[in-house]
Amino acid sequence: MSSGAVSAKWYEMGKSLHPIHAEIIEEALMTIYVNGKELAAIMCTPLDQEDLAIGLLASEGMIEALSEVDHIHLGGDGCCVDVWLSHSLKPPERRILTSGCSGGMTFLDPSVDINPIQNDLVIDQDTLVHQFNMLQSSGSLYARARGVHSAGLTDGSRLLVTAEDVGRHNTLDKLRGACLRRGIDPSGLILIATGRLSSEMLQKAARMGCPIVASRNSPTSLSVKMAEAQKITLIGYVRRKGMRVYTHPQRVQPLREKSTERLSSLVEG
Repeated sequence: MSSGAVSAKWYEMGKSLHPIHAEIIEEALMTIYVNGKELAAIMCTPLDQEDLAIGLLASEGMIEALSEVDHIHLGGDGCCVDVWLSHSLKPPERRILTSGCSGGMTFLDPSVDINPIQNDLVIDQDTLVHQFNMLQSSGSLYARARGVHSAGLTDGSRLLVTAEDVGRHNTLDKLRGACLRRGIDPSGLILIATGRLSSEMLQKAARMGCPIVASRNSPTSLSVKMAEAQKITLIGYVRRKGMRVYTHPQRVQPLREKSTERLSSLVEG
């Protein structure tokens, strides 16, 4: 079974060539079958494939609960996932190629309306940055091999579930699948990710009910419009010294406010 990375050799170029033996991220084609029929073929990191398959079905609105899954089987080479549902499934009539790397795809039109998220969750900048640091900690696949996207769901104090994959869309589907299989409700949680926040990414986050979506990278114009309409706080370019809040900034507490509160408490004490 894959560990998500494979051994590799390369030469570091400096004043001279130095041979390096380490790991690079693994990429493979995974085919998902539902009730015996092919649903999708996805380029991915062959890790947590069951989460990816179940999460894709949930993200695309094909299932609502894990109870709809009768059983799931992962092929011996890890590149084939068979999902059998407790009900029939009409194959989608249309596939939409996404703006993602590694063959991102969706069956849903990202312009379809999703009910606005009503949530008063607030997070401060220090806490959000700390959650990002934990996302790619020393034990992560990123730390071992680089070349991978990471995503996680946090309640503001700790990461509840994380996912890594060569495809940024895949990380969100893996998160959704992991939540279903572990009995975690993603609604009301904060989604953090390392990749670009496109409309498809925002749609997946909205379907999970995440009131805050943040990334180290940038959003697209359509994702900003969707976040504004769906009352999602969309944050890009998260760094220790600052970040960009594109929509609904009331859920983010700036550093200066936090510092002022700390100073006031010291003076009062």
